[in-house]
Amino acid sequence: MSHQSELIATDINEYLAQHEKKELLRFLTCGSVDDGKSTLIGRLLHDSKMIYEDQLAAVKSDSLKHGTTGEKIDLALLVDGLQAEREQGITIDVAYRYFSTAKRKFIIADTPGHEQYTRNMATGASTCDLAIILIDARHGVMTQTRRHSYIASLLGIRHLVIAINKMDLMNFDEARFESIKNDYLEFAKNLGQREFFFVPISALDGDNVVNVSERTPWYKGQSLMQILETVELSGDKNTTDFRFPVQFVNRPNLDFRGFCGTVASGLVRRGDEIKVLPSGKTSKIKDIVVYEGSLGEAFVGQSVTLTLEDEIDISRGDMLVKKDDEVPLTQYLQAHLVWMNDAALQPGKQYLFKFASKVTPGVVSAIEYRVDINTQAHIEAAEMQLNDIAVVQVDLEQKVVADAYSVNRATGAFIMVDRLTNATVAAGMVIAPLQQKKLAETAQYSAFELELNALIRKHFPHWNAVDLQSLLKDK
Repeated sequence: MSHQSELIATDINEYLAQHEKKELLRFLTCGSVDDGKSTLIGRLLHDSKMIYEDQLAAVKSDSLKHGTTGEKIDLALLVDGLQAEREQGITIDVAYRYFSTAKRKFIIADTPGHEQYTRNMATGASTCDLAIILIDARHGVMTQTRRHSYIASLLGIRHLVIAINKMDLMNFDEARFESIKNDYLEFAKNLGQREFFFVPISALDGDNVVNVSERTPWYKGQSLMQILETVELSGDKNTTDFRFPVQFVNRPNLDFRGFCGTVASGLVRRGDEIKVLPSGKTSKIKDIVVYEGSLGEAFVGQSVTLTLEDEIDISRGDMLVKKDDEVPLTQYLQAHLVWMNDAALQPGKQYLFKFASKVTPGVVSAIEYRVDINTQAHIEAAEMQLNDIAVVQVDLEQKVVADAYSVNRATGAFIMVDRLTNATVAAGMVIAPLQQKKLAETAQYSAFELELNALIRKHFPHWNAVDLQSLLKDK
């Protein structure tokens, strides 16, 4: 167990009830390759006593075969489970682990540090509240450190713990710690409003991981575990704007018709007046149904089934909002885009765009600029390559509810899917909805070309509009 409680022996139901009510923190570890991310998670699991004896025995045995820590147990093997990961001593795929303490429950995403697997890091970060950015004290701030920090900030993670690892190899030198801290803060000036914590640690030996180490008497802050248990999360979620993407229409019999989904943001109560988008039809909440029965209200993060007082047409992909709320419904967006595919993005090529449960065809109509990870400078670009981050303009065939990502992470995010391979090629974060007039002015196409693009996509959806324009000009 992660902690001891007398209730386990005296009243197991009360113990489980208390455990269920604990706040959940989702966090990830990221940074450059071989900075010690998997070892840190293994140390957290080991020191919180969330490892079974047979697991520990297996890891000790595997440490002799695959380990990279000499005679010491290689705790990284607790999360690096793939054969290729153990052979190479690296993380390839995202590994999720669970543990708890007396104060909180935790879900950890161990993400890869290699540039080749940046897409996996972005996937792991998309649902997290906090990011632990590991930095090897020997090497300092690396390019991948900057890339992961920038992606974490784009994905709306407000709490960044900068864990300067392998301080034991630097004799816990305070000057080295302060130097790396200052280098990171200089880079982080343009990351927006973030809460930063800097901790000197040794993931291998456990210094400042669970308990404050005696080997860093100059460090006056909290241990990593103390930060994870006490960081304030209540202000991170949007509890004001009600958004309910419909995932499934539940019709088990003639007497029941409910709309299933997860409350993406805000709060809804029985009797509230709601509006369905994009149709604009209105009704009232008749009941809020869960497995245990009915609820009077539902809040962000809850999976529920809503029933309405009126029989109106609602299907998967529709969005329920409060009746009087002004909600952005648009076909044109300005967005940050993280490109995750080996094939380059070319403006004008058609993809599928998935917003919550809504899927619509569309194109990236223009690349405004690409972001240099090291300097954060804006660079002109005609296409996007693997791991590039850029600000783009998006032209969709259907209107979608698209809040700015800074306001609502749930309805401000989207993914792009290749129509032929069905592979996810990019992750996007909405900066702002655009009017068509502004799009035409800022995109690098004439009004005629934009109109031609729209006609081509309507009548020849499998054709690349840019390629067809070139063909017409050649003729």
